[in-house]
Amino acid sequence: MTPTTAHTDAPKRVHYQVTFYVLAAGVGAYALLQSLVTPVLPTIQAALHTSQTNVTWVLTAYLLSASILTPILGRLGDMFGKERMFVIAMVLLGVGCLLSAVAHSLGLMIVGRLIQGAGGGAMPLAFGIIRDEFPAEKVAGAVGSMAALVAAGAGLGVVLAGPIVDGLSYHWLFWLPLVVIVIAAVAAHLVIPETANRTPGKINWFTATLMSLWLAALLLGVSEASDWGWGSPKTIGLILLGLVLCGVWIAAEARSDNPLIDMKMMKIRAVWTNNLVAALFGFGMYAVFAFLPELLQTKPEVAGYGFGATITESGLMLLPMTVAMFIFGNMTGKLSARFGSKALVIGGSALGVVALLLLTFEHDHRGPIYVSMALMGVGFGLAFSAMSNLIVAAVSPQQTGVASGMNANIRTIGGALGAALTGTVVTSGASASGLPKEAGYNHGFLMLSIALILAALAALAIPAAEKLAAPHDITPEELPHAELALVAAGTLVGDDPE
Repeated sequence: MTPTTAHTDAPKRVHYQVTFYVLAAGVGAYALLQSLVTPVLPTIQAALHTSQTNVTWVLTAYLLSASILTPILGRLGDMFGKERMFVIAMVLLGVGCLLSAVAHSLGLMIVGRLIQGAGGGAMPLAFGIIRDEFPAEKVAGAVGSMAALVAAGAGLGVVLAGPIVDGLSYHWLFWLPLVVIVIAAVAAHLVIPETANRTPGKINWFTATLMSLWLAALLLGVSEASDWGWGSPKTIGLILLGLVLCGVWIAAEARSDNPLIDMKMMKIRAVWTNNLVAALFGFGMYAVFAFLPELLQTKPEVAGYGFGATITESGLMLLPMTVAMFIFGNMTGKLSARFGSKALVIGGSALGVVALLLLTFEHDHRGPIYVSMALMGVGFGLAFSAMSNLIVAAVSPQQTGVASGMNANIRTIGGALGAALTGTVVTSGASASGLPKEAGYNHGFLMLSIALILAALAALAIPAAEKLAAPHDITPEELPHAELALVAAGTLVGDDPE
């Protein structure tokens, strides 16, 4: 085939910015659905005539499904085409939203949320498409912006939930994202061409089943521990079962000819260190989303603390965090080029520690809460985006989907652990009114600050930029990947986008 023919037969590429907007629409809708229902669970509980314990399955089902399906869809994207699997993820996310929007029973709502979990695959697939379709010098900035959108979207869900429910109804928490999801799915099918970057092989359904079982057992145990009790046989049994199955899964993956998760890849220093930091960040961030609105909505005349804020007012108090996440996450590409992605992860962790300590000791007035939220948004925005860049830079193009999917998955697992443990700490020794004591919140936020101190220490182990792609290890076929690694790590700067 002559070069001219090859060029003619190649699929026409739209401008990479158009691709980014399409991906952002789908990923943004998924990110919103992570947290939209969190502040309005009492409303859903009353509407569906269920108990407080049962309604938490609206969150738990989504968490379990996303944890299981995210790495599987990432792997399928690497094997069969990222654009194709992105569209499928959007279709499943839309079907789940439709079921939840029309649900008048808890069972149907939970089924809808289980299907929505497939949307978790959109993020690693989007990272892979960016790596395949964007100019090398634009990849770091685009990955950082997409990661910032995910973090900010999760925070924005808490902010928007109140106005949507007050102005419409809780059903619109699913109808509104559904509109965006349909547009994103159609646009992705029409404008994003399929890449030739594929990983040959097949899905090992045995290891996929093992991964599903250990994740389900572990997350179910920690999610229900606050209701069952940490000393309950059910809690201990599920957590132990999850750990045992995890060990079996690791051994099976290591021996598999077609592993779902390449254990050699997981041993890469830049991968496992970023995964550890991601788990600790997830531990801190999702717990804040879950428990700070409760503190803000508590009536001071009843509990002696809080502001008696409405759902909408408490969401607006978290708005500085969401805005800062998005702004500074978008700046990560330029900042990484100047300071290096590793420095941003360490700095972001340190800012998160300061924010949580301020929240621990100064939550009696609105001013310190706004400052704390802004600092937290800066820290989380920088760290999440920089971690995504480092993960993408550390693996081959064929492994981008599964590596970034597992990183997101580990953050989710960390979030489940953080929310469960914080719930136990906050609610221990509740007052006579049944509300947590203020000391419970103090201890909970202090525990989260310790988690971010550990994240900063773990970030010190992230390899320096020059070790991501050592020149003597580079073959001619790996040269584009090596250049990308240096761009994302901040040692090679491409043209600044207009």
